[in-house]
This record gives sequence, C-alpha cells and structure tokens, in this order.
Amino acid sequence: MLNILIFLLLTAIVGYLIMKFVWEILKFLAVNTVVGLVLLWALNHMGVSHVEFNLVNILIVAVGGIVGVALLVVLSWL
Repeated sequence: MLNILIFLLLTAIVGYLIMKFVWEILKFLAVNTVVGLVLLWALNHMGVSHVEFNLVNILIVAVGGIVGVALLVVLSWL
C-alpha cells in the first residue's frame, strides 16, 4: 500500500514538472511568434521584403523569432 502511494506521489510530481516545462516553452514560442510576425509585417509594409504569410513562414517565425524573420527576408531577396 505504501509503495502505491509513493508511486502516485512521484508520478504527480513528475507530471507537474513536465507541465511547468511545457508551459514555459509555450510562453517563449508565443512571444517569439508575436515579435517575429510584427517585425515581418513592418518589413513588408515598408517595402523591404515581400514575404507572404503562409503556414510554413509562420512556423519559421514562431520557432526562429527574429533570426527566422532575417532568414525569410534574405531568402526573399534571392
């Protein structure tokens, strides 16, 4: 009986830590996405680049942030 309680307690602790870690990653990706999309919109609006907003480009911006925007802008110039 004690073994089951210890197992359940450790499972709950590990589950909490995993959820906390996933939440931090999602917050980081959300900030990256917003900053990157605003920057990409501003660059498109000023005429610096002509990158279209599609799923692949949004995923690149979400993961890469400003570096992803720079990559897309450089690729749009080629």
